Amino acid sequence: MAIDKDPGFDSQMSLKSQQLVAEWARELDEEFEYRAPGSILVCETDEEIQAAESWVARQREAGLPFRMLDRQDLREEWPFLADDLPGGLECATDSTVNPVLLTYSLASTARRHGARLRTHTPVTALLLDEKRGIRGVETSDGTIRAKFVINAAGVWAKRIGLMAGIDIPIEPRKGHILVASRWESIGKRKVMEFGYLISKFGGTRKVDPRFEQYGIALVFEPTASQNFLIGSSRQFAGEDSRVDQEVIRLIAERAIRFFPVLERIPLLRTYAGLRPWTADHLPIVSAVDEVPGFYVAAGHEGDGISLAAVTGKVMSEMLSGAETCIPVEPLRYDRFRRSVARH
Repeated sequence: MAIDKDPGFDSQMSLKSQQLVAEWARELDEEFEYRAPGSILVCETDEEIQAAESWVARQREAGLPFRMLDRQDLREEWPFLADDLPGGLECATDSTVNPVLLTYSLASTARRHGARLRTHTPVTALLLDEKRGIRGVETSDGTIRAKFVINAAGVWAKRIGLMAGIDIPIEPRKGHILVASRWESIGKRKVMEFGYLISKFGGTRKVDPRFEQYGIALVFEPTASQNFLIGSSRQFAGEDSRVDQEVIRLIAERAIRFFPVLERIPLLRTYAGLRPWTADHLPIVSAVDEVPGFYVAAGHEGDGISLAAVTGKVMSEMLSGAETCIPVEPLRYDRFRRSVARH
């Protein structure tokens, strides 16, 4: 999804990933509910409309298919949206997948090509030679010898890095999601409030302090089966992934403000998870120079599925020595340290 990516490198990386996922839809062994309906950001105030116009202009300069939407555009497609919303913006190419089905489809296809997968097998140590190069990993099920190790452990990437004495600057950022039951079709594509961008990138919104405290902003996504995923929140709470009922209540309140009809739709369940956050909101996809053979592919925050395809392709290109399909300098693991050094 490109609509919530910073214009420039970030959004171009997302667009490349979208193109690769479209190829996966034709090539992988199993279907994973791929759709490309586009997505929408809605604005709550005239001030947000002005900011959205600037955002759209920057994205269009970068070559992405963005356009502004007025109040009538919203009402025609989204009759259940609140009447007082002044407009929004659209990215026409954004796509969506079922992440669980995509994972199984990738695993099935990888097995067909000879991959061996070990589940429930924690890594307990990295094996290094006398020059601190990778020799393999020690696991709960024995030793695996390897010339290369890719640390794709998400919020736990820091722990794996410490096994080699490397401090990987990734922290867990908690988020909650509500799952609503099936109802008549409210809409066919993802809707977010423009304030979601502000929450994602650490800005300050003019909203009730209760929402700002937990980084709550509307995300509404219909699934292929017409359940609705409703979010979201952003908070630093360590590795605590327990559901906080106060956060759930506030997410529901915020969602009802944009879609009043949601007050009548039952919830099926709620859950919370941890996003691997980096300070500049870009992932780390990089070799680790101090430990030859050690690579990192983590830190995608909430964009793990969105950027999965381009991350995998870049990593395969790095390992084979091929030219990468996108520039990788902005994704280096040591960019934060080098930024500090320049000052």
